Amino acid sequence: MTEAAARKARIMAVTSGKGGVGKTFVAANLAAALARLGERVLVLDADLGLANLDVVLNLFPKITLHDVFTGRCALDEAILPAPGGFSVLLAGSGMVEYSRMTPELREQLQQVVAEVATRFDRVLLDTGAGISDVVLYTVSLADEVLVVATPEPTSITDAYATVKVLAVTQGRRELRLLVNQVRRPGEGRSVHAQLQQVLDRYVVPTLGERLRLELLGEVPVDSAVRDAVQRRELLLQAMPGAAASQALVGVATRSSDAAS
Repeated sequence: MTEAAARKARIMAVTSGKGGVGKTFVAANLAAALARLGERVLVLDADLGLANLDVVLNLFPKITLHDVFTGRCALDEAILPAPGGFSVLLAGSGMVEYSRMTPELREQLQQVVAEVATRFDRVLLDTGAGISDVVLYTVSLADEVLVVATPEPTSITDAYATVKVLAVTQGRRELRLLVNQVRRPGEGRSVHAQLQQVLDRYVVPTLGERLRLELLGEVPVDSAVRDAVQRRELLLQAMPGAAASQALVGVATRSSDAAS
């Protein structure tokens, strides 16, 4: 049996062209929403050098992915329960050795992802921002990619660059988009249409085949988000009725339906 056939989890890379778009916030709350739908979910903090998933979840881990990589502990010891009913595998922060991809890091990361994929229904890889070799390799381990962007011009430009690179270097022909921090209903659709139009004009001709960017959803600007982040709480737990919470539940539902 092949590795792809043997594994059970659906692996989704949650990535972004630039920082500050709420990628980790989305990954954590999306995991909670998927868990509510009955999925066994693990979020792996793959922003290896600038990890902050622990901050979002108000966790203080004594064991991280770094300890697994260095052989100081077993993988089972590093997988922790998180608020929201899902599991996490946290990374350390400020570790310069993870700023670039090495053959050793490549092998270690691939092995960990392969192992956790047999234990969960869904694995979310919370990648770093941008298109560094570490980010691109992490994304290459995923079955599907969710690009998080905001309506800001710089974020849209960087999201385009990310999709283009993934299409060219990894042969991706279908990716998903979540537009965060929208100010009015339908703004996410406008961002999606703009991105798809530019991709069709400048990228598709060089590929010689279609490149589809699917809009998975939009999350509105919501003061509840800032309150939850400042208190280091999951929005879905702290304020399940908030507009942003409901939007993320919708994203999780569409993602779960698509994966089934």
